[in-house]
Amino acid sequence: MELETCIRERRSVRRFTEEKVDHETIEKIIDLARFAPSWKNTQTTRYYVVEDEEKIRKIGEDAVLGFEGNQKTLAKAQQLVVIATVNKRCGYERDGSFTTSKEDRWEMFDAGIASQTFSLAAHSLGIGSVMMGIFDEAKIAEIIDLPEGQSVSCLLAIGYPKFTPDPVPRKEVADLLQYR
Repeated sequence: MELETCIRERRSVRRFTEEKVDHETIEKIIDLARFAPSWKNTQTTRYYVVEDEEKIRKIGEDAVLGFEGNQKTLAKAQQLVVIATVNKRCGYERDGSFTTSKEDRWEMFDAGIASQTFSLAAHSLGIGSVMMGIFDEAKIAEIIDLPEGQSVSCLLAIGYPKFTPDPVPRKEVADLLQYR
């Protein structure tokens, strides 16, 4: 798939078939996502693929802060990717001080780049995804037994799309761009 087509046609998919994405395909997606840029090439993003139906159900019921949209998506998801980051590396100097006034917010910036790269790679292979940001980080970390020293940054439900959602209106370039 051409890059421009991939970017223009990728949609947030919230309804999936019952077929799980095979591990070989997931590994191809991660192989592409690992090329996402990161602060000083720290590569702190980690991917946890949750396939245990009970864990996915528990996350949907107990760890999305009652957000109905995420509950509905997770009730039907066969697989969930928890995007995590290794703490205190991204945006930090070796002595533990912050490099810039952005402080530790570089961790989320890098996780966002990695999540988008993952989503585009998945789309290019026929896999749908939706990023979910409303969740209780501590509960998810407990449910999936996240290693100490890592934080949950994003949830990505993945699977084979039941259908392709229609495109949503996008702002025009003139509304987004200014030259100074």
